[in-house]
Amino acid sequence: MTTHAQPTRHPGRRTRRLLGLAAAISMTAVLAACSSSGGGQDASEGSAGSSDESSSASRAPGEDGGSAGTAGSGSDGAAAQDRSSGATTSSTGAARAPVVVERHVISHGTVSLTSDDVREARRDVQRVVDASGGDVTEEQTDTDEDGESVYARLVVRVPAGSFGDAMTALEGVADLRGSDRTSEDVSTQVIDTDVRVRAQEASLQRVEQLLARAQGLKDIIWIESQLTTRQAELDSLKGQQAWLADQTRDSTIVVDISRTPDEEPREEEEDASGFLAGFGGGMKALGAVAVGLATIAGALLPFVAVLALLGVPVWLVVRRSVRRRRPPVTPPAAA
Repeated sequence: MTTHAQPTRHPGRRTRRLLGLAAAISMTAVLAACSSSGGGQDASEGSAGSSDESSSASRAPGEDGGSAGTAGSGSDGAAAQDRSSGATTSSTGAARAPVVVERHVISHGTVSLTSDDVREARRDVQRVVDASGGDVTEEQTDTDEDGESVYARLVVRVPAGSFGDAMTALEGVADLRGSDRTSEDVSTQVIDTDVRVRAQEASLQRVEQLLARAQGLKDIIWIESQLTTRQAELDSLKGQQAWLADQTRDSTIVVDISRTPDEEPREEEEDASGFLAGFGGGMKALGAVAVGLATIAGALLPFVAVLALLGVPVWLVVRRSVRRRRPPVTPPAAA
């Protein structure tokens, strides 16, 4: 327990203060009678000075020592306070400093091109991919009867930092039909997966420690089941972590190259007036009528054949029966 020394009180201090105050009042009255308001101001200053002097004179040695000690303590406290304030300011500044978080983005693009020479365009795509530091992961090529390439599809992976430049370069390889770019920020998902992996690894270590200390068979079986479950969860999280790392490290671009279609020759429009035009129209109409009649005849022919096969025998049977029923004709008697 720290004990602070109390300043010593002297009985003569109050008397000295009263004497000083009386002297100051008397001096003020004399100066006020002999001078103007300026003198009054000087008297006031003199009074203040006398009061200060009397107050200083009335201080005891112990009090001076106490004041010095207090001043020293105050300076030390001020220095400590400054150091504390500086530390607080520095810690606050460090807390408020912006935290730089690495962005993780999954980018995907598609480019559709047309070219007279699909094979050469495919080579140009390979050059762009090589210049970007990427690779062709999938490729499909279709050819015609002559072995010429008519279509090519390539799936390429390029570093994420070169995605924009690679897309621009691929769009200029041949005639551009269309392109599309998509980007997804998965920074939060990456951070969450990393945290979950670390937590799962720590949990797995604790379970392994419990298994090492387990003695009963029942406890061992239960801990092993927990160990298997958590190991499976950890493997799943690590697989997700690896997939995110792969997708954010390299971007995917799908390139389609089609051969430019040949232009169809335009048919010359015939003159729709005159004799030849009318004759041609009539022949076309006659041909259409003939085709229609032939179509009808072809449709009726099966029915006619069936009717002929069934109707002719029936007609013959009916005819014979009619002949039998007729009475014989008697010739007329001679006169």
